[in-house]
Amino acid sequence: MARARIDETTGRDAVRTALADPSDRTAVATAVRYLLQALADASPGHSVEVRVPPYGAVQAVEGPRHTRGTPPNVVELDPATFLAIATGGLDWASAVDAGRVHASGARSDLSGLFPLGY
Repeated sequence: MARARIDETTGRDAVRTALADPSDRTAVATAVRYLLQALADASPGHSVEVRVPPYGAVQAVEGPRHTRGTPPNVVELDPATFLAIATGGLDWASAVDAGRVHASGARSDLSGLFPLGY
């Protein structure tokens, strides 16, 4: 069963609200899921799993498909870091240098995919 998509208006509104009020958990959850959806749309594939707990995860980036066990390429970020990188408020390299991005695997450098231009 396919996951329900977040429409553009709802997603953009949630991103604006989450950036203005990070304590609004509903807006943050919707914004993260919308931007994960946008990431998967911008870079379809199954070689990297991008996780933003507790709100969601997607598989993205063209390459070998992972099917069982721990994926070889994983990127994990907290919601605030993901929102900042996805919207251009923080660049990938700075987030990695600050230890805010946990990435493993040869395909885990996603710097070329951000910001998403929501």
